[in-house]
This record gives sequence, structure tokens and C-alpha cells, in this order.
Amino acid sequence: MRDEVDRLVEAWQRERADLDLRPMEVLSRVSRLGHHLDRARRSAFAAHGLESWEFDVLAALRRAGAPYQLSPGRLIRETLVTSGTMTNRVDRLATRGLVERLPDPNDRRGVLVRLTEAGRTTVDGALSGLLARERDLLGGLGPADQQQLASLLRDLVLPFEND
Repeated sequence: MRDEVDRLVEAWQRERADLDLRPMEVLSRVSRLGHHLDRARRSAFAAHGLESWEFDVLAALRRAGAPYQLSPGRLIRETLVTSGTMTNRVDRLATRGLVERLPDPNDRRGVLVRLTEAGRTTVDGALSGLLARERDLLGGLGPADQQQLASLLRDLVLPFEND
């Protein structure tokens, strides 16, 4: 079976036979897959009343383990956003009752952001929904192929994460 990338590469080969188009064959598919994944994730999160950024913050707190709290600085590092953006996000999540701010017992001027029970229930449901959708997306690949693909993608991503 042929996909859109096959057609694009074929057209470029016709127009620029002097170029090695192998990177395009891989990375254009990764890019297109990224768009499909974004849509699937937005849909999975919307089914639980969340936007993607809300899931990111709630998931960072949930992964932290009991008592499901982090400093704003740690949340910034976990979600790769600015301080101002994180303040706005925590405000919005607190208004919805999904997180709460608490004084940091180790820093009189600091605060901790803690996942509420409602936040925990919401993020747990959203994660289950997300994983179900992702399993469906990977349904055409067997376990060994999924593992091989994960390993190859890790090799591609690592240089960016080690900057």
C-alpha cells in the first residue's frame, strides 16, 4: 500500500533526482503521525473534560506519587513552559478544583501544587482513555514490532533531549 509520503517522495524524485530523499521518507511520516497522535490525544482528553495542557500538568503531579504534589519550579521543568504560563495554568486548574496550592513546609515563601481527589480521578480516567486510543493506533503492529519501533524512535529523540 502507498501513502501520501510515497506520492510526495515520488514527485520529488521526478523533480530532483539528484537528492537523497530517504530522510523525507522517515521524517515526513513521523511528522504526519504526530498530527494524527495530537488529534487522538485531544479527543481522548476531551472525553474527560481536559485540554492537552491540563493533562500535562495533572499527569506530572500524578507521576510524582503520593502526596501528588510538586513545586511550581518542578512543574515548569516537567512541562517545559514558562513561569507565567505555569502560574496561569495552576490558577485555571485550581478554579476547576483539580489542584490546590499549599504552603511549602520547607520554604516559608514557597508553595506546592497538589493534585486534588477530583484531579486524580480525572487524570486517571484520561490516561486510561489515552492508552486505549494509543493501543488502537498501534493495533497493526505486533509486540515485537512495537518494541523495535520504540527503540528506533528513542535513538532519534535522544540527541534532542541531551542538549
